[in-house]
Amino acid sequence: MRHNMIALCALVVLSLSVADWIHPDASAPQAPVAAHHLRTGFRNVDPHYAYPLLERAGHALRAPARPRGEPLLVVKNDGDELRANQQAPTITWIGHSTFLVQIDGLNILTDPHWGERTSPVSFAGPRRLVPPGIRFEDLPPIDAVVISHDHYDHLDASTVDRLAREHHPRFFVPLGVKTWLAARGIDDAIELDWWGSATLRGVTFSCTPAQHSSGRSLIDQNRRLWASWVIAGSAKRMFFAGDTGYYPGLREIGRRLGPFALAALPIGGYSDYRRHHPNHLNPEEAAQLFEELDARLMVPMHWGTFDLNREPFREPPDRLLAEALRRGLEERIALLSPGQTIVW
Repeated sequence: MRHNMIALCALVVLSLSVADWIHPDASAPQAPVAAHHLRTGFRNVDPHYAYPLLERAGHALRAPARPRGEPLLVVKNDGDELRANQQAPTITWIGHSTFLVQIDGLNILTDPHWGERTSPVSFAGPRRLVPPGIRFEDLPPIDAVVISHDHYDHLDASTVDRLAREHHPRFFVPLGVKTWLAARGIDDAIELDWWGSATLRGVTFSCTPAQHSSGRSLIDQNRRLWASWVIAGSAKRMFFAGDTGYYPGLREIGRRLGPFALAALPIGGYSDYRRHHPNHLNPEEAAQLFEELDARLMVPMHWGTFDLNREPFREPPDRLLAEALRRGLEERIALLSPGQTIVW
């Protein structure tokens, strides 16, 4: 029994870790197919990108992380003010990459995750260390859900099932995720490629590039697209990075769709890559991208929520604030606690 459990846990780790090992297929059709498309999936477009399977698996199968300090404290938020809000643009950090965004009367969730683990199984895999900043029951009526990609820490099956059942939102997703949702009986979904856009009640959702990967098992790696998103209302617009590594091509998002009143950028998950992780921004890269996107306010995310990253809990925000001070950006960083709401 013990050997079976060890084997199963290893499979869970591998299913979470192997990604970006599909390489450009020489038989894939050429123009006019976009550069990030393959015959059977997608790829990253930076010519210097590399994150092979063995390297990814090796990092995932390391010894457990050392103690990382005290987890984050949750700010009490019963949702009363959010449910009463009609027009004020607000953002509330639920945890990890999950935000409640309010703009032009719409209530929007990004990468919603109220689950206890980021895993294909309920009994193993990275567990939640900090409760969600708002109880699911306290949410206002959710009009739209934005999904960046299909990894377990960004697309939680039980959460999207409950949202569809209780709130009936419209889902905005990258290519390939609509079919996954439909298999679960969720049919109200708009599927977009990079640079595509769609509108709901006057708010425009634009799918934009990211450097990352996808896959929920060993057999569907990079079959579904990964993306960042721009959410644009009548007077303000925000950028939600989802999950991405840094590459210069991301500047084009700011040139085409900026400037942004707010940019939600990941700062954790760089692990042993102290200088440049292929799939995740480190804090210094997040500050650089923030400037290049022409954004006024930055809200950090993707840190301190799940037992997923290996860096100490305080390291990502401390490094970010140090870099922001060096760049003269310290007053434009909004470091939120789970449950905290700000007007943007």
